[in-house]
Parts: sequence; C-alpha cells; structure tokens
Amino acid sequence: MIFPSWREFLPERGRLRASRRKLVLANGCFDLLHAGHIDLLEQARTAGDCLLVAVNSDASVRAMKGDGRPILPQDERMELLAGLAAVDYVCPFDEPTPRELIQAILPDVLVKGADWGPGQIVGSEEVEAAGGRVVRIPLLAGRSTTNIVARVLALP
Repeated sequence: MIFPSWREFLPERGRLRASRRKLVLANGCFDLLHAGHIDLLEQARTAGDCLLVAVNSDASVRAMKGDGRPILPQDERMELLAGLAAVDYVCPFDEPTPRELIQAILPDVLVKGADWGPGQIVGSEEVEAAGGRVVRIPLLAGRSTTNIVARVLALP
C-alpha cells in the first residue's frame, strides 16, 4: 500500500501497535531497483510482521546525488517497491534524512545495508531507546545503482 506521505502512515502505525504487529522500516533512494535492493528488502521483511519502505523524494535524491538523479521519478520508484511481495507499505520523505519520520513512527526494527557502520544509521538511537533494534544486512557484492549507471554510460 502506498501512502502519499509518512505522516499519513501514522494511523496505520497505531493500528499495527494495537494488534502487536512488529513493524520493520527500511529507507533509501531505491533508484533503478536491482537484485541488491530485492535481497535487502526480503531479508528485512523476515525481521518482523510487516515492512515499510520510506523512499527519498526526488528533491532529496537530487540534493544527495546530483542533478542527474533520480533516474526514475519518486512515484515510479514507490510503485515498483509496492509491487514486491516483501513490501507491505511505501511512503516518501522529503527531509534530508529520515530522522523525523523514524522518531514519529518508531519502528520495532530499523534496517540498513551493512555498508552503514554502527553509529552512522540515522534514527538508530531513537529506535533503540524505544526498545527496538537496528539490523545491518550484508549487501550483495557488486550490486548497486552506481555500478549499473556506470555500465550503461560506458556502452558504445
């Protein structure tokens, strides 16, 4: 299910809490969905009862990665993610980091790729202070949007 904003997800979060369902949160750009993303999201889903994927807005991606990004617009990225069996909910966020979203939603489990070291994961302190946990998932080697873009640009 796609929510137009993370704030509109908050009532659903309340329902999940009331039914004692464990919420897992993953966040990122998810530009050019690839096997590494799928693997991370499938592993994330096993950490709880349902998975929310928070997607950087187009403006947020552009600010982080430059004018040529994102390659796919926010609505398409969210639609692709919502179509995955492992993903229950998708919402965008405009802020430079997902800290405000994480503070409001307080997932039971916060997931990031293992390329993010301890102490680098935004929202980890808030999640752990609320009794949740942070999980770092190993990445599939060589699977990244940056690698795909470089290969495409190298084509004759």
